[in-house]
Amino acid sequence: MFKQIVQGSLLLAALGLHAGDTVKIALTGPFSGGSAPMGTSARDGSKLAIAEINAAGGILVGGKKMKIEIIERDDEAKNERGALIAQELAAMGDLTGVIGTVNTGVCMAGDKHLQEKGITKIICPAAGSASMTQWANKPDKPGVKDNSIFRFAAHDGIQAAMVVEEAINRKFTKVAVVFDSTNYGVSGRDDMLDQIKKQGNKLEVVAQEKFNIGDKDMTAQLLRAKSAGAQAILIWGIGPELAAVSNGMAKINMKVPLIGGWTLSMSNFIDNAGKNGNGTLMPQTFIEEPITPKAKSFIEGYHKTYKVTRIPSPVAAAQGYDAVYLMAAAVKQAGSTDTKKVKEALEDLKEPVVGVIATWNHPYTKWDPADVTTHEAFRREQTVMGMVQDGRVVFGNDADRERLRKSAITATPAKAKGKKK
Repeated sequence: MFKQIVQGSLLLAALGLHAGDTVKIALTGPFSGGSAPMGTSARDGSKLAIAEINAAGGILVGGKKMKIEIIERDDEAKNERGALIAQELAAMGDLTGVIGTVNTGVCMAGDKHLQEKGITKIICPAAGSASMTQWANKPDKPGVKDNSIFRFAAHDGIQAAMVVEEAINRKFTKVAVVFDSTNYGVSGRDDMLDQIKKQGNKLEVVAQEKFNIGDKDMTAQLLRAKSAGAQAILIWGIGPELAAVSNGMAKINMKVPLIGGWTLSMSNFIDNAGKNGNGTLMPQTFIEEPITPKAKSFIEGYHKTYKVTRIPSPVAAAQGYDAVYLMAAAVKQAGSTDTKKVKEALEDLKEPVVGVIATWNHPYTKWDPADVTTHEAFRREQTVMGMVQDGRVVFGNDADRERLRKSAITATPAKAKGKKK
């Protein structure tokens, strides 16, 4: 059934319907290359939601049901390509919104073009802090007064705090910070170092080691961390290079925990690391377990539609799915496909939106350049620690399973989060 629904939705896009007949939503991300497990998962999770909405007749817009038309663009995780795609989308006069982007560098290169034209975008699943702080107040200049960019992912500030907290709770005192040279990796390193200070400098950073995209041998970096007495490695990076770190640790018999950002849950880490990845810890907003009827339906639907037994990136897929429902709710509330009106509705959603991760009650509020969380949906309560175990990510703590289940039933309203109206 799910396969038929998705095929029907894609057929709609191929029919060449005229402007005004459909709600045009662009799905962007790396659908090829090292970041593809996240990009394709977010895209395909989004397509499941779009297919469901279209099968039910579409979105009610001003008394008329309108189906969603999909526009796909593969940015290949390349900043320059992401910028060109953003320029193309920003020039579309009838585009309702954009959902996607995995890489922080692509956000930095492209989102400015969407922001300049006021195109509503929900970043999903890129988590790098700079993706949103670029619009905020700085010591040397004020932030943008009106922002059309939102995020639907647990940002690195949340994740870095959890990574440092995990190391402290395990009674470690000496850690190595390892990161890749991308904007995402460097931003994540800075977030982790900041969190170490905020949490009382209980961890001594005995080594800081960098690697590049494409590196396959991390022996030199790991030997320096080992000789410095690191009791754990705190890592931030993206792509299959993460597995090279895990395999390198096994090669030099460095038996310490690997704790890092959510990208450690990607299939290309798990598959390439094999048994060496067991025990790896990372923050997660969705774990591929049927803890609620909605999660069960989503997982089964994804598996059946895309003929897999494991979602390449469950976090990205679930975020893509829920992001579509948030966008659809904003279109319905606005009673319009106009992207600026959709932005205004997204900042003040009146009705709860039932997703696979949570039931979202007023996830965003009006943009405040002094507080980027006004355009951030996730909070700590929607994030748990996952652990790699025999080729899958499981709950790192059994108590978190129940906590995430409750979050899936109801998310905390914005007022309770201290957000400004």
